[in-house]
Amino acid sequence: MTDAPALEGWDLVYSGKVRDLYVPTGLDLASAPEMLMVASDRVSAFDHVLEPAIPGKGELLTTLTRWWIERLGLPAQLAPEGDERTPAAVRGRGMLVRTLDMLPVECVVRGRVTGSGLKEYQQVGSISGVPLPEGLVDGDALPQPIYTPAWKAPQGQHDENVSFERTVELVGAEDAAAIRDLSLRVFEQGAAIAAEAGLVLADTKLEFGRDRITGELVLADEVLTSDSSRYWDAAPLAEGRVESFDKQIVRDWLSEHWDGEGEPPVLPPEIVERTAARYRELLERLTGSEVEPLVG
Repeated sequence: MTDAPALEGWDLVYSGKVRDLYVPTGLDLASAPEMLMVASDRVSAFDHVLEPAIPGKGELLTTLTRWWIERLGLPAQLAPEGDERTPAAVRGRGMLVRTLDMLPVECVVRGRVTGSGLKEYQQVGSISGVPLPEGLVDGDALPQPIYTPAWKAPQGQHDENVSFERTVELVGAEDAAAIRDLSLRVFEQGAAIAAEAGLVLADTKLEFGRDRITGELVLADEVLTSDSSRYWDAAPLAEGRVESFDKQIVRDWLSEHWDGEGEPPVLPPEIVERTAARYRELLERLTGSEVEPLVG
């Protein structure tokens, strides 16, 4: 059962780990020129949606995506005059967007070795086929950002790190090169802006699709948010401590209290509250604007 709201004039056609997609009533994803993308307050980790949700998270993610889109200067998915046409019930966490033909590749860029990339590096000395220097440990900076794409798995399955050559097989040489170059550009711009706020952008995950009418390659879905990226506080990192501004709090707690078998445990209130506060703090640090606690 989904917690997605019913919206007059819109049909719910998909509920993902975090986002819900709607199309105008009577249409489907194949025929709708636009769709409504709503960020819920759900939180996922290790390919599982967890309970309870993080209050206000959907609005914070949407606000951050919009903020980054304004600064990156790349073609994005937002529909013209989308704010005025977004239903009031989801305004703030909903975005009216162009319907795209999505590429089945998650475009991951890493500036630090950590997470699933660290595990792969420890096993084979590389990530997604990119060889790396010996002796790297969790949190180490890479000599330069690397592009480590993943095959975008259906919900309920694990995304799979793949080589660049595999993305060529999936989407063709031209698109594979284009999304790689655009992803590296977004990461480098984002890392520079984050550094001005005393933040380190450790890695990020991006998605792209093609406009069905123009064929334009478009940056899609969320952009440099707390759910798609790892942000660390630069000051403690310089002293060897990692303090995250993303859902790492949730990942860490889950790793300590769940062996990965069966359904994950319910998150305790203090973990929910700490995570919500870190989401707000990241947005405040980046934008320079204070964000009031939100109620989901």
